[in-house]
Amino acid sequence: MSETIAEQTIQVLTFELGKEVYGIDISSVREVLEQSNLTKVPQMPAYISGVINLRGHAVPVVDMNKKFYNKMTEKTVDTCIIITEVTMGEDIVVIGALVDSVDEVISFDAFNQEPPPKLGSQLKTDFIKCMAKKDEHFAIILDVNKVFSGEEIAGISDIS
Repeated sequence: MSETIAEQTIQVLTFELGKEVYGIDISSVREVLEQSNLTKVPQMPAYISGVINLRGHAVPVVDMNKKFYNKMTEKTVDTCIIITEVTMGEDIVVIGALVDSVDEVISFDAFNQEPPPKLGSQLKTDFIKCMAKKDEHFAIILDVNKVFSGEEIAGISDIS
């Protein structure tokens, strides 16, 4: 292994969906917003909650609970929208991710990272960048560029 530990350290924004802790690379995060009014768009996939007005631009918001667990996010005082940048070819698509709550920005060195679990050929896990040890549990670190398929991103970018 030629990389040093410092080069393998990742800095992530952690958030919760249900009782699970997730994270995304901080370089993909633009900002975190309080949950706000969403405008529903007809004929969108069920996991798209709608769009928000972000400084004059329509930004699609994906309900991450619906996307991963097929259940709607319950709106609470902790519910947030994480504004992320997803790369699609040469374009950057701005997407909001509706989550139960945002925790913290934390660094994980190489000693606290493990590859995603192998769950057989039927289950897709390529959207998981790694599993990071956090206290007694794991944080599932997502690769935002792989959370959505190319077709999903193309459909989402058409909204904005």
